[in-house]
Amino acid sequence: MADQRSFLVPEGLEGERVDAAIARLFGLSRTRAADLAAAGEVSVNATVVGKSHRVSGGDLLEVTIPSGPAAVLEVVAEPVPGMRVVHDDDDIVVVDKPVGVAAHPSVGWTGPNVLAGLKAAGYRISTSGASERQGIVSRLDVGTSGLMVVCKSERGYSVLKRAFKERRVEKTYHALVQGLPDPLVGTIDAPIGRHPGHDYKFAVMDSGKHAVTHYELIEAFRHASLLDIRLETGRTHQIRVHMAAVRHPCVGDPTYGADPTLAARLGLERQWLHAVGLGFEHPGSGEWVTFESGYPADLQGALDRL
Repeated sequence: MADQRSFLVPEGLEGERVDAAIARLFGLSRTRAADLAAAGEVSVNATVVGKSHRVSGGDLLEVTIPSGPAAVLEVVAEPVPGMRVVHDDDDIVVVDKPVGVAAHPSVGWTGPNVLAGLKAAGYRISTSGASERQGIVSRLDVGTSGLMVVCKSERGYSVLKRAFKERRVEKTYHALVQGLPDPLVGTIDAPIGRHPGHDYKFAVMDSGKHAVTHYELIEAFRHASLLDIRLETGRTHQIRVHMAAVRHPCVGDPTYGADPTLAARLGLERQWLHAVGLGFEHPGSGEWVTFESGYPADLQGALDRL
């Protein structure tokens, strides 16, 4: 069955060729977008157009993507500046992901992603999982930096996917939150679901999925607290949602209620949240392995200002 998608063209794409607009809005390669236009699968304001048609802000762009292998998002090789490989072997590659980088391609995201960066660097990735998420067993938000593991072998993917599902992976984050949590060491056990009023947000809600976050104070400052956080589950935006729910949102996270004035004073343009540690049984050797990541410059700079 064909996948039919539509978007209103944002003002920022005014004057772009239709194949370029499709590539940016739908997460496809530009070549794939041009092929769809050539096949008559693209229309603007209900009129079929070719790949070189120029779009205007507010246009209704509609694309029909035929079912089958070509219908999926593609991972296009693209170097990712600042992404560091922490560990590499036959089964896994562990990367230190910079802020502003997605884990994998997705509809509407036009920036860099981890898989594209690994592909550009010549890494072989497992073919397991959805085509645009091959080798991915866990993800970080675009606005969250730190450690991520990607599987290279099929066995590695199978073993680590199960380990994450069974919560046998230690995921450690440091977060700078507003105020001082009470108690200083605690657990937040509250289900998380998609926010009923905002597609891009999540919230604590009875109908959500089970989510557990453990936290412990590292250092208290005048207006904020640095916390060590360990996730028992891995829901989307889990730390950000849980800390906001107890009225201590991550500094620099206005989406979940943070004070933009404090973020500006600290020079922050994103949430202060970093994946500092990752530990699991290696899918090849069975030995327990751990990896660590230091704070990037923007997060360290905010701490220095505090």
